[in-house]
Amino acid sequence: MRTWEDFTTIEDVGAATKQVLDSLESRCSGCEFELWEDRWKAQQPQCKFGLEGVCCSLCGMGPCRITPKAPRGICGAEAAGIVGRNVMRMVASGTASHSDHGRHICHVMHSASPDGPYRITDEKKLLALAAEWEVETEGCDIYDIAHEVALVGLDDYGKPFGTARYLTRATKERQELWDREGIAPRAIDREIATCMHMTHMGNSTKPEALLRQAMRTGMADGWVGSMMATDFTDILFGTPIERITEGNLGCIEIDKVNIVVHGHDPAMSEMIAVAADQKDILEYARSKGAAGINITGICCTANEVTMRHGIRISASFLQQEHVILTGAVEAMVVDVQCVFPSITPISKCFHTKFITTSEICQIPGAIHVQIDDEKALDQAREIVRMACDAFAERDPNKVFIPAIKHHGTVGFSLETILKKLDGVTNSFVDERQTYKPLIDCIKSGVLRGAVAMAGCNNPKIPTAYGHVEIMKECIKNDIIVIASGCAAQSALKAGLLSKEAKELAGAGLRRVCDLADIPPILHMGACVDISRMMLLANRIAMDWGIDVPQVPVVACAAEWMSEKAVAIGHYVISTGIDTFLGVSPPVSGSPEMYKLLTEDVKNICGATFTIETDPDKLVKAIVNRVEEKRVELGL
Repeated sequence: MRTWEDFTTIEDVGAATKQVLDSLESRCSGCEFELWEDRWKAQQPQCKFGLEGVCCSLCGMGPCRITPKAPRGICGAEAAGIVGRNVMRMVASGTASHSDHGRHICHVMHSASPDGPYRITDEKKLLALAAEWEVETEGCDIYDIAHEVALVGLDDYGKPFGTARYLTRATKERQELWDREGIAPRAIDREIATCMHMTHMGNSTKPEALLRQAMRTGMADGWVGSMMATDFTDILFGTPIERITEGNLGCIEIDKVNIVVHGHDPAMSEMIAVAADQKDILEYARSKGAAGINITGICCTANEVTMRHGIRISASFLQQEHVILTGAVEAMVVDVQCVFPSITPISKCFHTKFITTSEICQIPGAIHVQIDDEKALDQAREIVRMACDAFAERDPNKVFIPAIKHHGTVGFSLETILKKLDGVTNSFVDERQTYKPLIDCIKSGVLRGAVAMAGCNNPKIPTAYGHVEIMKECIKNDIIVIASGCAAQSALKAGLLSKEAKELAGAGLRRVCDLADIPPILHMGACVDISRMMLLANRIAMDWGIDVPQVPVVACAAEWMSEKAVAIGHYVISTGIDTFLGVSPPVSGSPEMYKLLTEDVKNICGATFTIETDPDKLVKAIVNRVEEKRVELGL
């Protein structure tokens, strides 16, 4: 029997999962399946060459492994070039993933119509973006404007000349630096193609050249694809506002049809939410013996729907198998990214329908329903009806739902943060809103600074330990935390997104929480919404009259695991924000590349990576860096 304590040490975050696993033998004795915990153990020890980044399989002469006896590959490439190429390919893949999500949202907005499944919700934000991009609005229909803005956005994926439009949102100093250092992204697809070309056999092995292109490609993710996905999603489905939600496996309900949405692209999950609320669909659920329909979420799809509908978060990345093990999930409906193929065999041990909806993510054994944007609502209705049919197949003897969940406050878009600042003091200057009240709190020392916590879970760190312990220590030191992705979900499941969590904060942050009526950790959304964090840092810098690297703010990815996270890390440091990693990237096989990322890159963009796998040491380094920035500002 597996030992859950090997993987989690956080009370309430892991306790629900432990209860589910401990009850499995009595509930499902005839079922044969494995979980990620089993596969993790079976993979030990992991490949040393892969961990260090010194394995190259980019051509048919290899694979080549760098060792003291063989310090060069067959083509002559040394460790630094091999590590640099491998990292850059990770950035290219991560950027492609986030940006393809953004591209789909562009197409969804281009298909929006007043009588179609997708409609414009935030007209004010659409008109503001149209003005920013010089799209004509006078006397124009709102949907014609939306279609034109979508086309302009799509142009940034493949335009032949110039650089990305969104870059003008950054400080003047950042824009000048990006131009000077050659890391301003041109078009998203061009940067990804350049990465693939540069890393083809017989091309670049110069570490700094590889790093600069990785930074430029990461910038295409954060300052183009992800930012566009965030803006267009707000326009379509509504800019997030403050809401109360709940998190953990206890959000599954025994008397209802339970549908779990999972992935990252909110287009599908929005339609599932709409369909499940329709009168005839609810009546259909009741006809099957259910009291109603309960939608919960996993990963960033969950973050999207919780910010806009208050839909609860049943699980984060490493709980995606465990949520099915409750025996009470009628359907898991997925879109793209971070979906385990192992869901298929596990779902077949229960009555759960595992449904894929995108050509990007097709998994053997799953039911595939290819979502057509023009017919999305009708297809969502059929999926929900499929889940209702499954309710009648549920085996009560296999059901166990742990009574563990926490409530929290979500929906802290930039607009919500500014509204909160207005509630404390009038934050209008020259007829525009400003972050001056927040800046004054930092200058006075009431707040020491801020940490942007990015998502992912990773078996290399006990689940949620890195996130939760670092967050708790930061708020204790009067450092406010802004969280996204699975990091934000870890905070929710630990009770740290509740306003009552201010009692764990230092006196200064606690005072801010009281005045602004906020929790000490602000849920900012999905992984693509890290673009909101970049805008927040830049707008604080603008209102302060300094550049981003001077602001007492750092970023932390305590449990990162995906290529998207590697792309994120590169655009965060390119924006000028020091980034702290709790899992070592595959770079240790090259001292030259390691030094370039952790020291020398500061000469390019003003920020570096810090790599520390001990969460206790990592949070000390974070607090120290925030204090160093204060000293550098003379605070």
